[in-house]
Amino acid sequence: MSDTFAPLRHAPFRNLAIGTFVTRLGNGVAPIALAFAVLDLTGSVRDLGLVVGARSLCNVLFLLYGGVIADRLPRHRVILLTGVMAAVTQGAVATLVLTHTASIGTLMALGAVNGIVTAFELPAASALIPQTLPAGLLQQANALNRFGINGAMIGGASLGGILVAAVGPGWGLAADAATFALGAALFARIRLTAPAERPRARGNPLGELRVGWTEFRSRTWLWVVVVAFTFMNAAWVGAVGVVGPSLADASIGRGAWGVVLAGQTAGMLVGALVAMRLRIRRLLFVGCACMLGWVPFLVALAEAPVLVVLLPAAFLGGLAVEQFGVAWETTMQRHIPADKLARVYSYDMLGSFIAIPLGQVVAGPVALAAGDAAAVLGAAGIVLAGTLFMLASRDVRQLVIEPAPAPEPPAAAPADPEATGEPAASEAAAPR
Repeated sequence: MSDTFAPLRHAPFRNLAIGTFVTRLGNGVAPIALAFAVLDLTGSVRDLGLVVGARSLCNVLFLLYGGVIADRLPRHRVILLTGVMAAVTQGAVATLVLTHTASIGTLMALGAVNGIVTAFELPAASALIPQTLPAGLLQQANALNRFGINGAMIGGASLGGILVAAVGPGWGLAADAATFALGAALFARIRLTAPAERPRARGNPLGELRVGWTEFRSRTWLWVVVVAFTFMNAAWVGAVGVVGPSLADASIGRGAWGVVLAGQTAGMLVGALVAMRLRIRRLLFVGCACMLGWVPFLVALAEAPVLVVLLPAAFLGGLAVEQFGVAWETTMQRHIPADKLARVYSYDMLGSFIAIPLGQVVAGPVALAAGDAAAVLGAAGIVLAGTLFMLASRDVRQLVIEPAPAPEPPAAAPADPEATGEPAASEAAAPR
C-alpha cells in the first residue's frame, strides 16, 4: 500500500472511514426516497418542505450541545450510539411508509429526532479522526475520508433513484436504515490504542460552551473563515440550488444540468486525491485561495450556460473546493486542543450552516426582481468578496502547519475493548 493510503493501515481510522462511507451511502439514498414518499402521501411540495425543514432546524439547534457531549464522552461511543439511533429512526420512517400509515406529523417528528442525532454525530466524527492515527497522517486521512464521502453521495443518489423506481421509496428508506446499522457495527469495532485520557473537570453545559466559544474567537484565522463561509455558503446554495435549475431549464436542459452537477462532484473526488499528496506549510492560505475556483463556474452559469463551458468549470470548482475542505479539517485538527475540538467544530458548523436556509429563501425573490443571471452574478460577487476577506487576514496567510513526527507502525488493538483515550499525536495540538 502506498503512502497515500497509509492511514488505512490504522484499524481505528479504517473502521471510522468505512463506517462513514457506508452511512453516507445511505444518506445519498434518503433525500430521494423521502421526497417521493412525501409526494406520494400528499402530493404537496409544502409538506415536503415541512418534513425536511423540521430535520434541518433541529440539527442547527442542537449542534452546539452536540459539541459539548462529544468533548465530554468518548467520541467513538458517541458515533456508535448516534448510528444506532439513526438506524432506529430511519427504520421507523421506512416502516410507516411501507405500511401506508405515515402522516406528515409523524414524518416531521422522526425527521426532527434524526436531525438531533446528526447534530451529535457530526462534531464527534470530525473530532475523532485525530484520535485514530498519528498527526503526520492527518492530511491524507482527511482527504481519504472526504473522498469516500463524496463517492458515497454519488453512489447513494444513483442507488436511490434506482430503488425508488424499482421497488418504491419505502424500501429506499429501509436501505438507509440498514446502512446506519452496518455503520454502527463498524464503529463498534473502533479501539483506541492510546493511554486513557486523564479525567477533566466538567462544568455545566453553558460553561463548557463558553470555553468552546473562547477557543473559537481567540483564533482570528478560525472566525474569519467561518464568517466568510456564512455568506459564501448562503450565496452558493441560492445560486446553484435555487436559481441554477431555472437557468438550466432555459438553456442546457435538466439532463445536462445533472451532468454538470455530477462533473462538480467528480472534481471533488479528483481534488481529494490531489490533496493527499500536497505538502504545504501554509495549507490554510492555499485552501482559502482555492475558493476562487467557485467564481468561474458561477460566472459561466450566468453568462455562458452551455455544457461545453459549464462542465469543465464545474469540475475545476469541485477540485478547488476540495483543497479547501482538506486544508480546513487538517488545520483545525492540528491547531485546536484535542479536548475542545468537538465544541469548536460545532461553532464552525453552526456558522457555516445557519445562513443556508436564508440563502435558499432569498434567492427566488432576488432572481424574480433582478433576473436569474443577475442573481447568480451577485452570488459570484459574494463568493469573490468572501474569499478576498479571508485572504486579507494576516493570520490566514501566515498560519503554518509544522511537520509532524514520522508516524510509527500501527500498534495492535488492546485486549480491553473499553480502552479509550487521546493519542500522543492529538496531545501535540495546541493553541497558536
